[in-house]
Formats: sequence, structure tokens, C-alpha cells
Amino acid sequence: MARRRRLSYPNIPQHLIQRGNNRQVCFADEQDMLTFGQWLCDYSDEYSVAVHSWVFMTNHIHLLATPNGHASISLMMQAVGRRYVRYFNNRHRRTGTLWEGRYRSCLVDSDGYLLHCQRYIEMNPVRAAMVIAPGDYRWSSYRTNALGKASQLVSPHSLYQQLGTNPEERQLVYRELFKEVLSDDLAETIRTTTLSGLALGNDKFKREIESLTGQSASAGKPGRPARDQKQNS
Repeated sequence: MARRRRLSYPNIPQHLIQRGNNRQVCFADEQDMLTFGQWLCDYSDEYSVAVHSWVFMTNHIHLLATPNGHASISLMMQAVGRRYVRYFNNRHRRTGTLWEGRYRSCLVDSDGYLLHCQRYIEMNPVRAAMVIAPGDYRWSSYRTNALGKASQLVSPHSLYQQLGTNPEERQLVYRELFKEVLSDDLAETIRTTTLSGLALGNDKFKREIESLTGQSASAGKPGRPARDQKQNS
């Protein structure tokens, strides 16, 4: 069976998940996370990808990013992934694969889901019971988005910029968002949509993605959308 072609389109955000093979450790210590983060920063700049939110967990990563070109994110992930595997195997005296196949991703409707997705990503360490509050975890973008920590990796999305008229106001409003618990249903929707490679958004957004890409963006709609379906949307 042919592998589904990844949904990707310039200037539309994507949520990405990259896991360690068989959920094995892909970051053994902070030096590994620091190294991966630096290379991710380098390649995001090289391939014109704006990273809005991120978290590095022991055996997987999450990113929310907007590509400038059709293949920008794919090229970035290939470059950093291959370089990091060579580094990790050499440093930890191991051989073989590190990642669980290709990364998973979905397109994200900015208006309805982008800030929800950022909360989902930055709350990962809390859901995993690693810390009590997202600010307690060093290896995520929360301290940048919510507390103003300088970062070369994070490029705020325009929707984040609209939270306030200055950095302090934006950070305050952003922190307030985290006082509302992300529902289990919403978290599950974000997770399953990303793993399925579909589009995270309302029906109008999904129809727009199908029109732009010629691919199905909803569950249960395999293959290229029929012409009459697009005309009647």
C-alpha cells in the first residue's frame, strides 16, 4: 500500500511529533538536548522555517512551525535528524536507527487551534508528571513565550503577537491561557490528527486544505477529493 503523501503548504503552521524508535530514549542528558536544539535552530534558519513552540521530551519531540516553502519542514527535519543520529550514536557508542520512521505532522488552523496547540506542546512535561508547572521544565518554549526568556529558536506567530501591544502584556496574557485546563477531548484531537497526518481545524479549513493540496484532510476521506465534492463545498 502506498504511503500517504504528507500534507504541507507554505505559510500554514504544522504540528510535528518525532519519536524515538520503539519509544526508546533519544535524549540521554541535557547535552543531547542542547545539541539537538542548536542544530534545529541552525536548520530552521537555513530552510526558512519559523518555530513557534517546541518541547524536547526524553523519547520524543513536539514542534509547532510554519514553513516558507512546500518542502521546508521536511528538509529541516531530515537535516537535523540525520546529523543528530550520527552524533548520538557516536557519543553513546551505539549503532542503528534512533527515530521511529518519519516524523508525524498535521496542518493547523491558526484562528481556531494554534494557541491550543502551543499549550498542548508546552504542557507535555506536566501531563507526563515530570514537573508541576510548565515553567519548571527547561526544555520547552514556555519560558520564552510566557516569561520572556531570549531564544534564537522561537519565532512568534502573528496570532501570539496580537495578544498584547508589548512583550510584557503578551507574556501575561499567554500565561493566563494556561490557567484554563486543556480538555482531554481537545488534547486527543490534536494527538490523533497529528499522528494521522490530517488537518487540525474546522470543516471550512479542511476544505481549503483539500483545495490547495489535492489531498484529503479529514478522516474517512481517502485519496484525492472528487471534483464535484470541491465544487459543492
